Amino acid sequence: MSETLHFAEHTLQEVALGIMAIVYTIRLIWLFRFKGGKERQPKTGLPGTTRAKGIVYSWLNVAMPWAMESTRKKLFLYLQFVIFHLGVVAAIGLSFVIPYLPQLLTYQFIVIGLQISIGAACFVGLMRIVRRAASPIMRKISSPDDYFSLILLTSWFFFAFLAVPNSLENGETIMLVYFILTAFFLIYVPFSKISHYLYYPFTRYWFGKSMGYRGIYPMVRKSK
Repeated sequence: MSETLHFAEHTLQEVALGIMAIVYTIRLIWLFRFKGGKERQPKTGLPGTTRAKGIVYSWLNVAMPWAMESTRKKLFLYLQFVIFHLGVVAAIGLSFVIPYLPQLLTYQFIVIGLQISIGAACFVGLMRIVRRAASPIMRKISSPDDYFSLILLTSWFFFAFLAVPNSLENGETIMLVYFILTAFFLIYVPFSKISHYLYYPFTRYWFGKSMGYRGIYPMVRKSK
């Protein structure tokens, strides 16, 4: 391994993670400056609903496609969402496995599993790029950051897929590009729309707490 690749795998990633952590800390400090509003109505709904149950239900809502009309009617788009985000987890995990636990990649089933997950996410990314560019409605609501983030993630998936075997037989170019993209991704994400996931636990907490108090969450379906 060259000094350049070692720098990319270790020092560069550590600096990028540090910058991301600092920016996220600042954003969370800013977020917690605002206090949630108090309820202005009496507690309503079924007696079995509580704020705690509403919070848990709200947090888990992303894993319940039947709970929202948009995901019930467009299950294929929901499956794309799941595949895409599992690919993100796999590609990020790979950036830790290669420098710190490379022995895991000696197991063929792990290599194949990572490549399936990341490869599927890359394919979904390509589908999303085409959909965003081809749909008149999607073009109208898309910003330059939407296109850039999506192209960046899809390119990152492509090089992560190639980097999974952790082989230097054909040179270091693929590994270097993957780790450089990972570092750029880590620094760029807090300043992009991708950072929405940072707010998910907090927004869903406040929303679930309010809906639980009002007796709306957890939702109860009446049998026909």
